[in-house]
Amino acid sequence: MPDEGKKITIRPKGPYLFRGGIPLVRKSQVMSEHGEPLSWQEEGPVEAKETYRLCRCGQSKTKPFCDGTHTIDRFDGTQSADTGQIADRSKTFRSPKIFIQEDHPICVHSGFCRDTVSDIWSMRRHSTDPEVLAKIIDKLDNCPSGALAYALESGGEIIEPELAEEVVVIPDGTLWVTGGVRVERSDGQPLEIRNRVTLCRCGASSIKPLCDGTHKEIGFTDS
Repeated sequence: MPDEGKKITIRPKGPYLFRGGIPLVRKSQVMSEHGEPLSWQEEGPVEAKETYRLCRCGQSKTKPFCDGTHTIDRFDGTQSADTGQIADRSKTFRSPKIFIQEDHPICVHSGFCRDTVSDIWSMRRHSTDPEVLAKIIDKLDNCPSGALAYALESGGEIIEPELAEEVVVIPDGTLWVTGGVRVERSDGQPLEIRNRVTLCRCGASSIKPLCDGTHKEIGFTDS
């Protein structure tokens, strides 16, 4: 069960406020020789207080922390993310041994779903092969946003990887919140509590506070 003391709230035109001593860490992708993401590697904790503020406008000079730049740049922090259930808006791709749930708008383009040889949508047709099935599951478990998830039977429960309650700073990318930490919009409306949530920190997502992958298009960096 999620820790009720850990919570993320959002200032209307300002930063994310993290309460309850939520661990803040860095992780980066392990890449193949072909530039394909294979897994995630730990890069250590980020020192933070019990309550801390992280940048949402993308312009802070002290990223990932907020330095108040949003007040100067008049950041438009309008939050339009759907507060409903993924199950109510996602598509399901059916195959012999795995049923893939996709909620495309929250895709952050991390790249785990495909490689130079194939992609999960092609691979799923061969999911009766245990080795292929294992590769699909590994790719889906590494999806940070949970835009892709799976069940092993039609209408079955979505199977989630075991993830700690923490906030992960991805280099030049999103804030990856794991472990079912609560997130509330500035109007008090809670987002669906999920095992994997990715929050925008470039300031340009069309579905704030969630990330939609725009940081890649605009060349967002931590520098």
